[in-house]
Amino acid sequence: MSLRERLGKGLETDESSAEVFGIAGVKAPSVSSAAKDAIKRNLHYLLIVELRDDLDSDELDEAALRFMIESRLPRLLDDEETPLSAADKREIIADVIDDILGYGPIEPLLHDPTVTEVMVNGPASIYVERDGRLFATGRRFADEAHLARIIDKIVGQVGRRVDEASPMVDARLADGSRVNAVIHPLAINGPMLTIRKFSMEPYTIDDLIGFGTITEKMAELLEACVRGRLNILISGGTGTGKTTLLNVVSNYIPGDERIITIEDAAELRLGQEHVLRLESRPPNIEGAGQVTIRDLVRNSLRMRPDRIIVGEVRGAEALDMLQAMNTGHDGSLCTVHANSPRDATSRLETMVLMSGFDLPIRAIRQQITAALDVVVHLTRLRDGTRRVTHITEVEGMEGDSVVMQDIAYYDFSAGVDADGRFLGHLKATGIRPKFARKLENYGIKLPADIFEYEPPERE
Repeated sequence: MSLRERLGKGLETDESSAEVFGIAGVKAPSVSSAAKDAIKRNLHYLLIVELRDDLDSDELDEAALRFMIESRLPRLLDDEETPLSAADKREIIADVIDDILGYGPIEPLLHDPTVTEVMVNGPASIYVERDGRLFATGRRFADEAHLARIIDKIVGQVGRRVDEASPMVDARLADGSRVNAVIHPLAINGPMLTIRKFSMEPYTIDDLIGFGTITEKMAELLEACVRGRLNILISGGTGTGKTTLLNVVSNYIPGDERIITIEDAAELRLGQEHVLRLESRPPNIEGAGQVTIRDLVRNSLRMRPDRIIVGEVRGAEALDMLQAMNTGHDGSLCTVHANSPRDATSRLETMVLMSGFDLPIRAIRQQITAALDVVVHLTRLRDGTRRVTHITEVEGMEGDSVVMQDIAYYDFSAGVDADGRFLGHLKATGIRPKFARKLENYGIKLPADIFEYEPPERE
């Protein structure tokens, strides 16, 4: 693939390109945002014309291309008739480089370590999330066509497509960041782009303890559960940190085991050597060729896995995942959207019914209780922090009901400080779980004080 193809769509150099990039004379009495946008489009087009042969070459890498662009941009900018300050020139050069080699106005935001999410609500509205709170950035795309080109570039790099026939898409960046895009006719106010960033360095359990997401004792318990091959379901709402926690606890899996990860968009970054990563595929433009999570779960059973990790269970694959857990694939992990541990099991029931099999509810619940050992629930609190609020054991059936018992809970009674930050932490209920005996069979002995009762702050 040539660099021209890798740089994304919208870079043709025929007569129509002059209209696309708007290279009509750029003259304005003052350097307004509109004038700067016109200058950027002009420079962008002129660079494409000058570097036409280099872009079509397969021999030139992107580092060399960056050097060529950085060396030619100042000369092209000097020919601009619009009076520009040194600061304006630096801004324009940086933006043009980001537009050609990166993702335009959002490129600096993707490299900002304090930003955890980038939300583009149309060409003129870009928000970011920092420390769990939303902030307007003041950055903008030139127009809807500019934003659409960047979306095409992102999704094209991972073999996905977005057009009027398929106006929604899930994709990922090279670093694993999760991308969702919606365009016309579904997006009334213009194309919308949401990028949930992953840290450059994957979080460790020490990071989560430092953030207050989990306590040291409960982290030790989760490590024992993973090493002891318990089946774990991680539940929570959107943006609560389910995938982050899944990635962290997955690193407790011994390095000599064969691990298969199954995701809609490959995000997990495991440190073990024997990891096989599978990613679902949407249908092509003819509506054929789709490969679902359910297809991948079924296929993974033929790949001799020691562990199966499903990034998110959201449909009929729930039945296949439960059957895998019940047929010798102990130690499997997955996540599900839910508001509580109890709600997580109810959602699994609903998703099993989506598989098309007319199973009695009692039979489904028996499958769930036989498959799952532990539910770990995360909540995003009002102060923007993400906390593990429940570690719950799935004990079995009593009549037609699933019996669950909290091993640890988040103590909200501790209140909040002057800045509105929650002061509570995860506390043990004092109940020793039934799976402790199973862990002992694997030679894993937990300290007695790990389950020691901690009373609420305001008991």
